[in-house]
Formats: sequence, structure tokens, C-alpha cells
Amino acid sequence: MSARYRVAPDRRFRLKHFDPGDTAGLDIAKKKAQKLLESGIARLAELQDMLYAQDRWGVLVLFQAADAAGKDSTIKHVMSGVNPQGVAVSSFKQPTSEELDHDYLWRAVKRLPERGRIGIFNRSYYEEVLVVRVHPDLLRAEKLPDELVTKKIWEERYEDINAFERYLSRNGYRILKFYLHVSRAEQKKRFLERLEVPDKNWKFSIDDVRERARWKTYHSAYDDMISQTSTSWAPWHVIPADHKWFTRLTVAATIIDALESLNLRYPKVDARRRRELAKARRELERE
Repeated sequence: MSARYRVAPDRRFRLKHFDPGDTAGLDIAKKKAQKLLESGIARLAELQDMLYAQDRWGVLVLFQAADAAGKDSTIKHVMSGVNPQGVAVSSFKQPTSEELDHDYLWRAVKRLPERGRIGIFNRSYYEEVLVVRVHPDLLRAEKLPDELVTKKIWEERYEDINAFERYLSRNGYRILKFYLHVSRAEQKKRFLERLEVPDKNWKFSIDDVRERARWKTYHSAYDDMISQTSTSWAPWHVIPADHKWFTRLTVAATIIDALESLNLRYPKVDARRRRELAKARRELERE
């Protein structure tokens, strides 16, 4: 299933060619979808346990999406069965004054997962070629020397991001990048639900509506970004997000496929270690 939504390198990408309501032909009841997800979560937990024990690979999972596309709920449900000791979620908000005094990758580098762990970025350094591109005033706040802010700045950032991800891949990181593709109509429906249901009011911000007015501008930025940064070592996956059950199943399946490709296994115990374990057993049995 994951290959269906993977964006091939060097492809001229357009979001309009991807259906946010696609379910890959699946037409199943909610309960069956939940059972399938539970099965996937169990497999993911097994693989994460081996990833942690082997301590060789690090896995970085990035989520980008428009507001109300379901990033938070997807992370919550897909990772619900994984040992918290082996996973860390980082949400990237507006940069702090300290972060603005560094390069834009600095705060992401600080939060990279250790070997044996899964790091999840809820939004990421890709905001630097999305929201910063849509809002030029944010670029001015980054204190770059004037001569470096040229018409080529976005192309240069794509090059830097590709090189950064290539570096990570050569140092034992598997990178998974998800764009959750929600339709404008479904986003409106979810915004209205946040306004109508008291327990969901806290999720809504007037800025969400203001950003919605820039829908076409954001989609243009996403088209360019995904075209330029979907590589063989860090491909983008554009996941239909109008049906949350399908989004979660597809994200889970893609992560499982990636982990299974790493040839994960528990460390073997050598002869010396087996003798030590046997001695420990005898001592315990004599107590």
C-alpha cells in the first residue's frame, strides 16, 4: 500500500493529481478498520522493540499537513502501542529568539532520535520552505544577511535539506516523510466541528481561517517542495486524509514496511555471555 502514495524522485508533482478521499478501493466498516489498525500496531510494537534492542538504526518520521488534516490524531493512534521509552514526539512551533539566532536546521538537529529509537516531528524544518515562503515577514525575522536573501533562496534550501537528509541516511537513519492530504471541503467540516463541539473549541484558532484563505498559495508551495525534496533516500508519501481510518492504516503500513526493510533482529549472545548467564542462573537457583 505504501508504494501507491510514494512520490518518485525527480517527478513533477501536483497535489491536484492526488485524491484526498482515496481509500485504495477499501470499503470496510469502522470496527474492521480498527481491528486492522490494532494488528498493525502490534506488529509495529514488535519491530520497535527489535529496533531498540539492536541499537543500530534511528528512524525519523516527519508529518506535514494543512490544519485539521489529522496529524495529532494519526500520531496518537498509530504509535499508541509502542514503548514510550523508544519514541519521542517533537512539535515545532514558531521559533524562539534563541532558535532565530541559529540556522534553521539547528532546532531539528537537537531533537534527532538516538540509534534504536523513533523520532516523530509534528511539522518540521520543512516549515522553512512553506509557511516562511508564504509569509515573507517570517524570513525577515531570521536575521539573514541581506545578500543571502536572493530569488534562489528556496532552491538553495531544497538543496540544503536534501543534503542534510542524505547525510542522515548515510549515518544510519531511515527517514519517512508524510504529507496528509485533506480536501478543502473536509477541512471546513472539521473546523465547524471544532466550533460546534465545546470539548473541541480549544483546537480552533482564528489564524486557522486566515491561513485557509491562502489555500492555493500553500498548495503551490507544497507542489514545489515535494517535487524538489522527494528523493530515493527520503521520499515523500502523500497520504489521503479525508478518511481518518484510512490515513492511520496507511501511515502504519508504511512505517511497518520501512522497519521490516531494516533487517531488524535481537542481538545474538556469544559463548562468553552464555557462560555468564548460566553462572547467574546457578547462583539464583542456590538462593
